[in-house]
Amino acid sequence: MSTDLNAPMITARGLRKAYRGKGQPALDGLDFTLQPGRIVGLIGPNGAGKTTALKAILGLTGFDGELSVLGQDPRRARDALMNDVCFIADVAVLPRWMKVREAIDFVAGVHPRFDRARCLAMLAATKLKMDMRVRQMSKGMIVQLHLALVMAIDARLLVLDEPTLGLDILYRKQFYQQLLEDYFDEGKTIVITTHQVEEIEHILTDVLFIRDGRIVLDSAMETLAERYCEVLVSAEQLPAARALGPIDERAFPFGKTVLLYDNVPRAELAALGELRNPGLADLFVASMKGTYA
Repeated sequence: MSTDLNAPMITARGLRKAYRGKGQPALDGLDFTLQPGRIVGLIGPNGAGKTTALKAILGLTGFDGELSVLGQDPRRARDALMNDVCFIADVAVLPRWMKVREAIDFVAGVHPRFDRARCLAMLAATKLKMDMRVRQMSKGMIVQLHLALVMAIDARLLVLDEPTLGLDILYRKQFYQQLLEDYFDEGKTIVITTHQVEEIEHILTDVLFIRDGRIVLDSAMETLAERYCEVLVSAEQLPAARALGPIDERAFPFGKTVLLYDNVPRAELAALGELRNPGLADLFVASMKGTYA
């Protein structure tokens, strides 16, 4: 396993996965590299290939092409990889009959990098008791338990698959904020899949949009504002704005239109109307046009 802390966490080249009896491959030649110290959003609609990509990274499914996770092929070195990789699905997976102490014992038994003392210290700051069962907890308490279990695992790669599914907005924000403040550092990489694009936008360093098994956007967050620009134009300026080749447009109140551009000089766009930086959700919708038809 790679011990170079500056080496890529994950490298994929021509990553492909096809399921028997399905015409469209789940993964269709993915190329990407994830560096240490990054928080990466893997974002796409249902059926885009997100879960299959995670399964490949975690060594849970076969694939064609090249995939290196912490310097290892996950098909051949899954047991070794699990010493430095942690996978967490949505917080609703905790069995309702399970007690706090049983959850701690279970995670301690399956992950060699679990720090029981760290977990107990985090729980000491909550109202959770060792004999409390999941079915007795509020949603907020379940989040606190889940976070204590996750953040007590000193993994170099943390994979979160829809980690806040089913939680209301307050607890979703709490989950991500605490993850950022109490877990993340420059030696770790976090990969998150979610449908709630707006809620993770502020914590991401990188984003991968996946559609029909292909990567359609691979970018660091700080470069998105340099590459993409929205313009709010009046009806009079609309023909000239369309002539510059926007990648998307949508109606705006008062007879105006918002047009989205990719790598068009801002000096050319400024004469057409008000310039704005697009949100990640706007870029996602533009990238997925036709997917939900």
